[in-house]
Amino acid sequence: MIRIYEFDALRPEEILNRDIRAEANVEATVDAIIADVRARGDEALKDYALKFDHAALTSIQVTQEEIDEAFAASDPEFIKTLRMAADNIRRFHEHQVHENFVVNDTPGIVLGQKYTPIERAGVYVPGGTAAYPSTVLMDVIPAKVAGVSEIVMTTPAGPDGKANPAILTAAVIAGIDRIFKTGGAQAIAALAYGTESVPAVDKIVGPGNIYVATAKRKVFGKVGIDMIAGPSEILVLADGTCNPAWVAADLLSQAEHDRLASPVLVTDSAELARAVQAELEVQIPQLPRAAIARESVDTNGKIIVTDDMNKAIEAVNIIAPEHLEICVDDPFAILNSIRNAGSIFLGKNVPEALGDYFAGPNHTLPTSGTARFSSPLGVDDFVKKSSFIYYTRDALGAVQGRIADFAEHEGLHAHARSVTIRYEDEKQEK
Repeated sequence: MIRIYEFDALRPEEILNRDIRAEANVEATVDAIIADVRARGDEALKDYALKFDHAALTSIQVTQEEIDEAFAASDPEFIKTLRMAADNIRRFHEHQVHENFVVNDTPGIVLGQKYTPIERAGVYVPGGTAAYPSTVLMDVIPAKVAGVSEIVMTTPAGPDGKANPAILTAAVIAGIDRIFKTGGAQAIAALAYGTESVPAVDKIVGPGNIYVATAKRKVFGKVGIDMIAGPSEILVLADGTCNPAWVAADLLSQAEHDRLASPVLVTDSAELARAVQAELEVQIPQLPRAAIARESVDTNGKIIVTDDMNKAIEAVNIIAPEHLEICVDDPFAILNSIRNAGSIFLGKNVPEALGDYFAGPNHTLPTSGTARFSSPLGVDDFVKKSSFIYYTRDALGAVQGRIADFAEHEGLHAHARSVTIRYEDEKQEK
């Protein structure tokens, strides 16, 4: 049963008690897998597919025939839903596109900044206990909007040697260029370093288990990554007017993801806290993934009761949740008080699942308190900024002494001379 806590009785470390560091045996396993993929390439990927996914692969790349077969067999209504979701996601992310700028308000000086898409992005899509075509849309479409030249995807094959058909269908709609049947840490290694089949990419995005997260952390620097994602989280901020059945259902929408998922209710109503606690016991046994949800709720779930809504907001900002539902009648009155959250769902008619699948904002979000300093996946993750500078000779000459003086104060005499050498002839002529 989920536990109820009084906010004022909790220490900060008890409010936020998450740790995404991998155990030593995970670190060692991932190190070995990365080294093996670097050494043996495709053969290592095939061996791991057999070992972990029970898939005997003759080829790593998904063929066009396999893609066409999966798409043709898909439910037309599901395809229609995917297309509608893709349109919403595309329209939202198009608003994130930046414009280059130039500053030319001083004679002889031009300054500016330009945005350039990365050349090749790698998208990791999990398989295993559940397939996530939504991840395909959320991770690929912002890259397409950003103008990435090539987007490749990795996803594990099933025992039949085929990738999940729903994932392949979503890949068609999102516009993936190439798809490879590999998962886990080995897929991250392949995307980072390349194999005979899998091209090395510039950035890897997408969620995964602790092995995937650890592999992403280890290849960072060789390639870019979006974030180190921990287990799923939801925090419902609710007052006493909320329907406890709705609140419980929203908490369970994340609890069913993973035994390590973190469902949290923060409320200023002790009555609602008790009602939600009871309602969870009614709803959990009804879920197909009841065992997962049960462990998530009992081990990582909590209900925090505060004296008032101001303290409830304080608790939210300490926790910095991945998903935050603000279940009050006037959520916009609270919105600007929220400093730390990945994605914010406003009002009583906005369940977290709306954002997961359909509304448009991205569902690849910062977890484990990292919303204090990081953001959802978006177009910015797939572009680079470059600044540029232009000075005429006269414009540089007007400030050469100041630049040289600055460099000399730092003891960098070659820096200083790289400026002044351009004007030595003029000094000799005088």
